Amino acid sequence: MKSSFLKISIFMLAFFLVPNLSTAQKRKKKKTVVTEQYPKEIYSSMQYRLLGPFRGGRSAAVTGVPNQPNLFYFGATGGGVWKTEDGGRTWGNISDGFFGGSIGAVEVAQSDPNIIYVGGGEKTLRGNVSSGYGIWKSTDAGKTWESAGLGKSRHVPRIRIHPKNPDIVYAAVLGNIYKPTQERGVYKSTDGGKTWRKTLFVNSSSGAVDLTMDPNNPRVLYASTWRAERTPYSLSSGGDGSGLWKSTDSGETWTEISKHDGFPKDTLGIIGVAVSPKNSERVWAIVENKKKGGLYRSDDGGKKWTQVNSERKLRQRAWYYTRLYADTEDVNTVYVLNVRYHKSTDGGRSFNTFNAPHGDHHDLWIAPENSQRMIIGDDGGAQITYDGGQTWSTYYNQPTSQFYRVTTDNAFPYRIYAAQQDNSTIRINHRSDGGSIGEGDWESTAGGESAHIAVDPNNNDIVYGGSYGGFLTRKNHKTGTTRAINVWPDNPMGYGAEGMKYRFQWNFPIMFSRHNPKKLYTFSNHVHVTENEGQ
Repeated sequence: MKSSFLKISIFMLAFFLVPNLSTAQKRKKKKTVVTEQYPKEIYSSMQYRLLGPFRGGRSAAVTGVPNQPNLFYFGATGGGVWKTEDGGRTWGNISDGFFGGSIGAVEVAQSDPNIIYVGGGEKTLRGNVSSGYGIWKSTDAGKTWESAGLGKSRHVPRIRIHPKNPDIVYAAVLGNIYKPTQERGVYKSTDGGKTWRKTLFVNSSSGAVDLTMDPNNPRVLYASTWRAERTPYSLSSGGDGSGLWKSTDSGETWTEISKHDGFPKDTLGIIGVAVSPKNSERVWAIVENKKKGGLYRSDDGGKKWTQVNSERKLRQRAWYYTRLYADTEDVNTVYVLNVRYHKSTDGGRSFNTFNAPHGDHHDLWIAPENSQRMIIGDDGGAQITYDGGQTWSTYYNQPTSQFYRVTTDNAFPYRIYAAQQDNSTIRINHRSDGGSIGEGDWESTAGGESAHIAVDPNNNDIVYGGSYGGFLTRKNHKTGTTRAINVWPDNPMGYGAEGMKYRFQWNFPIMFSRHNPKKLYTFSNHVHVTENEGQ
């Protein structure tokens, strides 16, 4: 199986592997421009090895191929594009060597499944989100790729391809999430991505976040725009520019249909949209709105709307989810993705709740010829079902984990420590007596998904790890015991900053003194120290 190594891990591991240079080698004249820190001959013979773990990281883009039951693709938020030809039993990376990083959209042409378009930059706008590198295109099912424009798009949450002409393609561009920019909206290409025209633009702070094409009429498209901005300390969702739009002339002109009867009238946030393949007049929208948020349905192509469900489980943490999908065989069946995924078979009035193997669900593809065959993307990668979600494939075969940082201990042979986004911390042997490194060579350690990790300088089996909200634990690997040593004995989740005793960053630092191995420091908006292991 092909392997991909996350860039964040590569550069950190390179730091540990490259030897130190002598003082004489480092000495430079003051005005000398240093173009390379280390001579290539020092590391040119080194090769990277995949240490694992084979445990998926977040995916916000998945797709299958009609009438090819074992062929699926997914985009990782830190590891490029992956492909399976055996229904998820094994996965191989197909973008390494061409592009990588965060993937926001993957779309295969119905008329020619060798043609694939990929958009960079996920729409899950976390505080640690990564942007992408525009549009990429393959004409040989992922063997080779070429850049297909929109290099300044940064976040492309959706791509749609004309069902009969793969040169006609549309892209929903969210744009730069940190500042106003003109590179937002819906773009259209009629020459296979050689050139693009912007056909929907609302304002410099609102980009396109969802885009769908009527399965029965490719001239009809629906798009949602979203005013959103990230700063180092905040997320703003909603306002002027957020809305739902419809085009009936192949995306050339657009009409705002979120102003029509029945839609919420005050401030709108993020909106997801879907059209039933069984009835083009039935359009669904999941809407972020303070007073009347929830699931809306139109039975006349968006002229009038009715709120059919306002349950919180469908719309919580809206900026991270807000996706919905119409069943391909039943007009009354619709899926809404959130922490768990929800399925309605009565037109959206009520929902049953389910969970794929990981949770935190972000994208779904339903086979048009068989709605029991699906692929779902979540914070654990991608999983496949052939029985409508009763059983799913595993995510323990995708080395797409996102790691915040890497450290090592002083053991011999040394072990490597990291914290995986939306999973556990981990310590893993850097080599195995049995040959390749497997599950027997790694285990969870102190802290949670966002941890800084510090290993006791005098005892490699004592590990300290953090997590969001000031959560801090001490793990003794020899005895298997773990205890909380939080600076302040409170769980501040849900608090505003004004309600917290100390304000800890999502992945706050933890470190030992280089001068006194008993001194352990950690950092909120203050500096904290302990000399008795956090007691």
